[in-house]
Amino acid sequence: MARYIGLIDGKKGAYGVVVPDLPGCTAMGKTVDEALRNAAGAVRVWAEDALADKEKIQRPSAAEDLRVDREIANALANGAAFCVVPLVLDSGRSAKANLSLDAGLLEAIDEAAAVKGLTRSAFIASAAREKIVADA
Repeated sequence: MARYIGLIDGKKGAYGVVVPDLPGCTAMGKTVDEALRNAAGAVRVWAEDALADKEKIQRPSAAEDLRVDREIANALANGAAFCVVPLVLDSGRSAKANLSLDAGLLEAIDEAAAVKGLTRSAFIASAAREKIVADA
C-alpha cells in the first residue's frame, strides 16, 4: 500500500486536500476528517483512471522532498499542513485468508453484515478499508 503526502488547508466548513504527486488529485470536505476520507477516495479513483489509461502512477515522494518545492513551502508557510493519504487499490482478484476471531465478535460481524445486506467477507473488507483510511 502506497501512502501519498497531501496538503490540507481550509477553514471551518470548507477544507481541501491536494496531492502534489498526482496532478489534479484533490478532495474537499466540511470537516478535516471528511476531507481526509474523501482524499483517500480521490487518490484511489485517480490511480484507477491512470491505470485504465495505461499511465504510470508516480511513487510517493518523501515529505522532505516535497517541502523544498516553492509552491508547497509557500502553502505550508500560509497554514497548510501535510497529511498522509493511503492508496488502497483492489487487485481484481479474491484471496482466501484464514482469520481467527472471538466467536462473539464473529456473531456480531455476521449480524451487522446481514443488516447491511453484505457477506461476511464484504463486511470485513469494508471495515478494514475504513480503518486503514481513518488511521492513515
